[in-house]
Amino acid sequence: MKTIAISIDEASLAAIDRIAQSAGRRRGRKGQANRSEVIRRAVREFIARGNRREREDRDRRILAANREQIERQAEALVGEQAEP
Repeated sequence: MKTIAISIDEASLAAIDRIAQSAGRRRGRKGQANRSEVIRRAVREFIARGNRREREDRDRRILAANREQIERQAEALVGEQAEP
């Protein structure tokens, strides 16, 4: 794990401290959780959201590029199911 320095505004730092304090109480700790722990969790969630958005965008492009073929296949399947 690397140690880094960041600049952060007072309001955001106060919010991080509130989250850390709340997380510490939920985990049964006296006082608060570590600020770094809160920030690491937030960064992991941010990265996961970005990765999910990239996958969804890629899937939308694939579906758009193959829309006609997918529609034909869906019609054929529905037609097969409708046959006695």
